[in-house]
Amino acid sequence: MPYAGRFAPSPTGTLHAGSLVAALASWLDARAHGGRWLVRIEDVDTPRCLPGADTTILQQLATCGLVPDEPPVWQSQRGALYEQALQRLVEQGLAYPCACSRKDIEQALQQAGQHKPRHGELVYPGTCRSGLYGRSARAWRLYTGRCMERTHPQKQPPARMEIAQTATEFIATKDATLHWSDRRLGPQTQDVEHEVGDFVLRRADGLWAYQLAVVVDDAAQGITDVVRGQDLADNTARQILLQRALQLPTPRYLHTPLVLGANGEKLSKQNGAQPLDLHDPLAALQAAATKLGLPAGSASTIPEALHHWVTAWSAHYLKGTA
Repeated sequence: MPYAGRFAPSPTGTLHAGSLVAALASWLDARAHGGRWLVRIEDVDTPRCLPGADTTILQQLATCGLVPDEPPVWQSQRGALYEQALQRLVEQGLAYPCACSRKDIEQALQQAGQHKPRHGELVYPGTCRSGLYGRSARAWRLYTGRCMERTHPQKQPPARMEIAQTATEFIATKDATLHWSDRRLGPQTQDVEHEVGDFVLRRADGLWAYQLAVVVDDAAQGITDVVRGQDLADNTARQILLQRALQLPTPRYLHTPLVLGANGEKLSKQNGAQPLDLHDPLAALQAAATKLGLPAGSASTIPEALHHWVTAWSAHYLKGTA
């Protein structure tokens, strides 16, 4: 399959230094492979999206010479695809409705003597796994009807992926441990059932969860290689499980180094990362390239610098990926 890569920013703010590292890495990888580079605006979490941030992000990328090969797509316009995927999982008995709030999950874990790690996520205890109305597609329709009777007619019930059942069918191990290889980080493993638990596919507010949306979109766009920040590496096992359950191809993954803030934590919009300063876009790109382990070079223009870094990327990151 011809190479296709993508950069998929969330318009909860404009690009910062960390997101430019991921954008540059994905662009360089596509160019080094002679493939397509796409941009997807991941705006499914609409309440957190800022008006106009998507337009600003595209302008920032263009200023840095990073222009997609096809028109960008917006996840908020692709809900029908996510609904189709969810129904496939329901029909296989791999997804179920869940009525638990975060408080319910915390209380259930406390009663079981478990506590949320300081920087970790709540591992869902499987409260609704046996099914509020059973596990068949008919039971799902019944639950959907009950939800609509009690709430807004357009609201959809929340849904979770059932890990134990999924692992039994799609992982060749006795437990839910998944093995894969990252192009930069090397061999990876995750016991999804015990480290993550059954994860959300559609939220209680009717919005689509990141895990399902990204898997559906990567397949629909023919993405062969996912190059993104290392903070997203933990999501990979869940996405591979979804790909197998939906009979979709699994891309190769490469997770880039993180840019850290002054407090030692990942630079992000949530912890006050400053918008990217593009008064000197070449300098911003050089800083991103340095974070990726690429030589700064002596280029005086953006096209020259990008050409130089494509060659350096090929030497540094493409070993063993042919």
